[in-house]
Amino acid sequence: MAELIDPTVRLRTSFLAAVSEFNEDHDYPTPCFVDDVDPTALTDTASFAAYVTRVLSDRDKGVRRADWFVPMTTLWWVEGDEMLGRLAIRHRLTSALEKAGGHIGHDVRPSARRQGHATAMRAAALPIAHSLGITQALLTCDETNTASQRVIETNGGQFIDRVGDKRRYWVPTS
Repeated sequence: MAELIDPTVRLRTSFLAAVSEFNEDHDYPTPCFVDDVDPTALTDTASFAAYVTRVLSDRDKGVRRADWFVPMTTLWWVEGDEMLGRLAIRHRLTSALEKAGGHIGHDVRPSARRQGHATAMRAAALPIAHSLGITQALLTCDETNTASQRVIETNGGQFIDRVGDKRRYWVPTS
């Protein structure tokens, strides 16, 4: 059974395979976390351990790669030794994240899509968001992304409005 876990060096091989899949998938935009990864450098065990440490430290001090990033908890969706996806819970929102981004974002690796993982990941993330003090999570998706719309609505999402090409929803976390 799949579960959300903290990033771990134990899953280096599977993580790098997932990054490769994301990079080779030309049907969907490449997730932002993949743009921040140098797969060649991370084949080194020590470099990968440093990457995991940096991702875990984003919870306390926040991500500094862009001015709209905030402290966030990154979790991996795994089954056994297989990384199936990644999920990020942003602890607070900036005005940019209120328009597009929201509290929770997820990415399912291409080989694991259309198997219910996105819905299960989002459901598992809601109590974690609640424990971070988020009583209602703002979730967004592209207007054309009907799969994400279903995932959000299945997890209790109530449509708010559209901002540009983004649909926005409130989802209770308890």
